[in-house]
Amino acid sequence: MDWSGIRIQADRLHASLQRMAEIGATPGGGVTRLALSDEDRAGRELLRQWMTEAGLSVRVDDLGNMVGRRDGREDLPPVQLGSHCDSVRLGGRFDGVLGVLGALEVVRTLNDHGIATRHPIEVINWTNEEGVRFEPAMLASGVVTGRFTREYAYDRQDADGLRFEDELRRIGYLGEEANRPGRAAAYLELHIEQGPVLEDAGVPVGAVEGIVGITWMEVTVIGQSDHAGPSPMRLRRDPLVAAARIIDAVDRLARGQDDVAVGTVGRMRVEPNTINTIPGRVVFSVDLRHPDPATLEAMVERFRQQVAEIAEAGKVEATVDRFWTSEATPFAPEVVQAVQEAIDALGLPNRRLWSGAGHDAKYVADVSPAGMIFVRSQGGLSHAEKEYSTPEDIEAGVNVLLGATLRLAGA
Repeated sequence: MDWSGIRIQADRLHASLQRMAEIGATPGGGVTRLALSDEDRAGRELLRQWMTEAGLSVRVDDLGNMVGRRDGREDLPPVQLGSHCDSVRLGGRFDGVLGVLGALEVVRTLNDHGIATRHPIEVINWTNEEGVRFEPAMLASGVVTGRFTREYAYDRQDADGLRFEDELRRIGYLGEEANRPGRAAAYLELHIEQGPVLEDAGVPVGAVEGIVGITWMEVTVIGQSDHAGPSPMRLRRDPLVAAARIIDAVDRLARGQDDVAVGTVGRMRVEPNTINTIPGRVVFSVDLRHPDPATLEAMVERFRQQVAEIAEAGKVEATVDRFWTSEATPFAPEVVQAVQEAIDALGLPNRRLWSGAGHDAKYVADVSPAGMIFVRSQGGLSHAEKEYSTPEDIEAGVNVLLGATLRLAGA
């Protein structure tokens, strides 16, 4: 059968995206659908319904990962299409969920045309990709691929002290270990770019060659809390002043490295956090990223030295806890090539790029040939209510996913 002219039903895809965006909708047009929240449960129930209606057999594993399976003509390893439905707070309506519902639309399209593939196809909704409620990010895919233990994941707590395992049970998605996604013939993840590269190039869709290295640290600075009035400036041991200088050092470190290094401080806690009191303790996050492992390690070492120097000058104590690292990961050439061929077959312009953000595909690449497809993000915005990709770019991205799937699964 010649399937070169087959395309998805764009109206059906956009309707599904709109319906899912109503769950956890925010006033600014985004979503808040935190992992294992009531909103996450509602989204899962809707996804389960749609998977079942598309003829997929649905299973849930012990991390809450949802897998919808479409059998192939032969008993072969599946081609997996996955992403996530959880969001950050006040996030966008396409981040993650586009990959899940785009994969569902691929299955629906195959059903429409009566196409049977040699390999089974599995649609996966990974749990807690964002790592906003339960740190670290990509927690469930990390357990499945051997990066973390189940016990480690189960003991993660949110800001209210609620445990991952308990919340998984509460929303009714604590399944069986036997239901975990297995090794795949190939894994594909469709995602918005979350950056400006494709927009700058004037290209709607890109083939992703790999994911940069990411490391997360928590810095704690301890000084002397005191009254803001009677304490002379020359005698102060102010941890917030030292923290401000460290944060500036993060920015200068990344800017001074090269054009691809990035550094971010996104979270801070000041104690006691009152207007007329010198703080006694400040805790904040540091996120460093680079595609070259040696360069990333050198950045971390330089940062530690800068923290020590600033702490000594400010007469405060400072510690750096490097609690999570995701190494740079190049994707499988054969999967990247399948994506490229699908792009070429649609007559779209060519642009390959690396991902500056972490995705579940990073951990899946440890055990299966993996790749990603990026859809242009307007303004490069993501993790924000104003995140936006045009309907035309989204349609192009899912059609690329369809074409790559047909090539990898053996239509």
